[in-house]
Amino acid sequence: MKCDLHVHTIHSGMCTIPLLHHICRESYNDPDEVYATLKRRGMDLVTVTDHDSIGAAEPLRRHADFFLSEEVSCLTSSGMRLHMGVYGIEERDHVQLQRRAPDMPSLLAYLEERDLLFSVNHVFSSLTGRRCEADFEEFAARFPAVETLNGAMLEIANRSAAALAAQTGKIAVGGSDAHTMASLGRTYTEVSGARNASEYLAGLKLGRTRVAGESGDYLKLTRAVASIGCDLLRERRAARVLLPLLAAVPLITLVNLGLEYAFAQKWSRRVLWNRAAPRSDFAM
Repeated sequence: MKCDLHVHTIHSGMCTIPLLHHICRESYNDPDEVYATLKRRGMDLVTVTDHDSIGAAEPLRRHADFFLSEEVSCLTSSGMRLHMGVYGIEERDHVQLQRRAPDMPSLLAYLEERDLLFSVNHVFSSLTGRRCEADFEEFAARFPAVETLNGAMLEIANRSAAALAAQTGKIAVGGSDAHTMASLGRTYTEVSGARNASEYLAGLKLGRTRVAGESGDYLKLTRAVASIGCDLLRERRAARVLLPLLAAVPLITLVNLGLEYAFAQKWSRRVLWNRAAPRSDFAM
């Protein structure tokens, strides 16, 4: 069975870009349209991983092939920001995940007690800010899964995440990280032999996964940012004063991808290349 394990809807909240975080959403995807699109593109199961929200559960819970997940914005033990994917949760889990998000030891204890599968998402991306070596040590020691294929991230970042997962014996998961409709279902995680959501989630926990699909690139990111900008203008007529900024989107995404490439290269060297010989601090 196939499932895109990284999907956003209108319930993902407001974007984090300075000056726009009060008016522009992370995603304008309607949950029902997301479901229909994922099914049309061959997904056997559907989940949604909105940022710190389970708002999409209400319209989608009626579908037998839907299960609830969440992308939790949390802090590592060193105080760095992180996006964590948590899969197959119940609504009561959401309350605890949000309450414990600033306290990584407490969050990890809850996840392990509940036997929930969780992953470090876009680990070689600067999307959530700075990183330090202690973070990677924590990922290797405590996280059961790594997002090794993210449809919005550069290929170098995904290759590095896959190498990290292989070196540390982690479960590989993947998803589109779609904030617009165009990318939905283009990247996914397959569990062979599963017949329903319960068996799929059990297969995930056992590591019987195959990730497949696309990485991100310049054209894909530029289209996504432009699409979100157009959605903003449709939702808020007053925002049309920002229309000239749409012309700058190609340059903005080019600069952003340059920074992303440099970030991935830096941490690939420090975390992966320096581990040619086994190191105890990255032991399972």
